[in-house]
Amino acid sequence: MPRSFLRLCAAGITALWMPLVAGAVEVSVRGASEGALSQGQADSLRAASLTATLGAAATPGDILAAAQADYGRLVAALYAEGYYGPVVRIALDGREAGAIDPVRPPSRVQSVVITVAPGPQFRFGTTRIAPLAEDTVVPPAFASDEIARVTVLREAASAGVDGWRALGHAKAAIGGQTLRAVHGAGRLDADITLAPGPQLRFGALGVEAPSAVRTERILAIAGLPVGAVYSPQDVRRASTRLRRTGAFSSVVLREAEVANPDGTLDFSAALVDQPPRRFGAGGEVASLDGVTLSGYWLHRNFTGAADRLRFDAEIAGIGGTRGGTDYSVATRYTRPATRNADTDLFVEAEIAREDEEAFTQDVLTFGIGYTRYVSEAVEISVAIGLEAAETTDAFGTRDYVILALPLEGTADYRDDARDPLRGLYVGASVMPFTGVGSVDGGLHVTGDVRGYVTRDLARPVTFAARAQVGALMGASLDRAPSGLLFFSGGGGTVRGHSYQSLAVDLGGGQSAGGRSFLGLSAEARVRWNETIGIVGFADAGYIGRESVPNGSDGEWHSGAGLGLRYATGIGPIRVDLALPVTGPEDETGLQFYIGIGQAF
Repeated sequence: MPRSFLRLCAAGITALWMPLVAGAVEVSVRGASEGALSQGQADSLRAASLTATLGAAATPGDILAAAQADYGRLVAALYAEGYYGPVVRIALDGREAGAIDPVRPPSRVQSVVITVAPGPQFRFGTTRIAPLAEDTVVPPAFASDEIARVTVLREAASAGVDGWRALGHAKAAIGGQTLRAVHGAGRLDADITLAPGPQLRFGALGVEAPSAVRTERILAIAGLPVGAVYSPQDVRRASTRLRRTGAFSSVVLREAEVANPDGTLDFSAALVDQPPRRFGAGGEVASLDGVTLSGYWLHRNFTGAADRLRFDAEIAGIGGTRGGTDYSVATRYTRPATRNADTDLFVEAEIAREDEEAFTQDVLTFGIGYTRYVSEAVEISVAIGLEAAETTDAFGTRDYVILALPLEGTADYRDDARDPLRGLYVGASVMPFTGVGSVDGGLHVTGDVRGYVTRDLARPVTFAARAQVGALMGASLDRAPSGLLFFSGGGGTVRGHSYQSLAVDLGGGQSAGGRSFLGLSAEARVRWNETIGIVGFADAGYIGRESVPNGSDGEWHSGAGLGLRYATGIGPIRVDLALPVTGPEDETGLQFYIGIGQAF
C-alpha cells in the first residue's frame, strides 16, 4: 500500500469501536480516541470491511486474504468521504496482516483488530471542469468549500462527458485531470479537462454471433437510426426494443472503438437467444369463490421474426359456492416492429364459458390490432374486435354479435410491477361498439389508477391506494351485453364480499350487472423483515343502474381485513383474510384469498 495511505496525520486521529464476530474470531475496528466518528462514517467502514463479514466457516487463510484486501477497501471508503491522509492498520493476533506471507498463513486466528486513523477531512479549494457542453449540469457539491469526496469528482467528470455524448460526441472522454492536495490546509484543488471529440452519426448495426432470429428482423426491431446524429437515448431505446420481444436473454449493443472516416460510428449487437418454448401454471384459492387454475404455453421466435405465439387456459370457480365453473382458452400472436420499431401487431382469439350467479354466457371473441410503445412506461393499443355470444340472464336467453373498436392505454411508473414500493400506474380503455341481434350499441369506458409511497418508520411501510371506475353508455340495462356490465365483490374489487355479489337488484330474486362502477382500495404494507410482510386493507365498491351515478340508483358495500406476504423470486405469496363491513346483507363471514403478487 502507498506510504501516503499510511501517513499518520497528527490532527484528527479518530476512533471507532465495532465488535463483530467472524465465526469464532473476534473482529474489531477501532481508532485512537473514542466517539470521534459520526454514525455515517462508522456505517461506511462497517460496510467496507470484508473481514467483518466472514462467516463461521472462514479458515485462517480466508481471514488473512480478507484482512489484506481490507487495506484498499477501507482507504477507498475514507476517500469517498474526503479523508485523503488515512492510516489503516490491521493486526491478526498482534501481527500486521500486510507483513504476513499469504502463502504461509497462520495456523489459527483468534482476533482481528483494525485500527483506523482517518486524518483530516479535505474540502475543495479551486475546482474547474472544461470545456462543458451546453446545458450540462455539474453536481453542486463540486465547488469550493464543499467536502472533497472522490465520488463527487467521479460524478462531475461523468456529467461533463455525458453532456457531450448527449450532443452526439460519442467518443467524449476525460482528456486530463490535475489533483493537488494541500495537507496543511486540508484542501484539494481539482482541474478536469474534457476531450469532446467530433460529433458522430449512427453507422451500421451488425450482429456478433448467429441468432435464431433473422438478421433483417433484428435490425428492424432495434430501429437504430442510421445516418442520424448519435444519441445515447437512441441506443438505450434500441436495446429496450430487442429485450421487449422476449426472444433474447441478454442484449448488449457495443459501439466501435474507432469512428469511420465519414464520421459514422458502427455498432454490434451481442445477443443470447432465449429457449424457444416455455410453459407455466398458476393458481388462486378463495373461500367462497373456489379454486382458479391457469396455465400457458409460449413459443418465442415462432417464425424467426422474434414473434410470439401463446396459448392460455383457465378454469375458475372450482368448488365455489356462487355460480358455476368458468372455462376459457385463448391464443395470441404478436409480431414486433410491424409498422415501425415501436409498433407491434397482435392477433388474438378466445372461447369461454362464464357461469356466474347473475348470468351464463358462452362467448367467442376475435381481435386484431396494434400496440404502440410511446416510451418505456407508456403504451397504447387499438384493435378491431368481434364477439359472438349466447347469454342467459334475468332478461332471458339472447344471441348476439358485437363489433367493437377497443382503445387502451397504460402509463406504468412503478419501481416493480409485482411488488411496488413507490410510483404510479394509470390504465384506461374506451370501446365503442355496435350490436347485431338482441343487444344495442354503446360506449364502454374503464379507468384504473394506483399509487404507492413508502416511508421508513420503525419498519418500512408502503401505503398503496387504488381507484377503479367504469361506465356503459348508450345501451339500456336490458339491451346491454352481459359481459360489459359491472359487478363488485371478490379479490379484484372488494375483499370480504363474495365474487360479483353486488349487482343491480331487479326484484323477484333477479339481478343484473350495473352500468356504472366505482372501486376504492387502500393498503398499509409493513415489511416485517426481508421475507415477511403484514398488510392491513380496506376496500369499497359501488354499482349503479345508470351510466352516471346519481346517488340514488345504486348501492355501496365495503370490506376490510389483514394479510400476510411472503417474498419469493417470482413475487410475494399473498394470503388475505377479510370480513364484510357494510352493504346489502351478506352472511358470508370471514373469507380468505391466496395468490401470487400483491392485490394491486
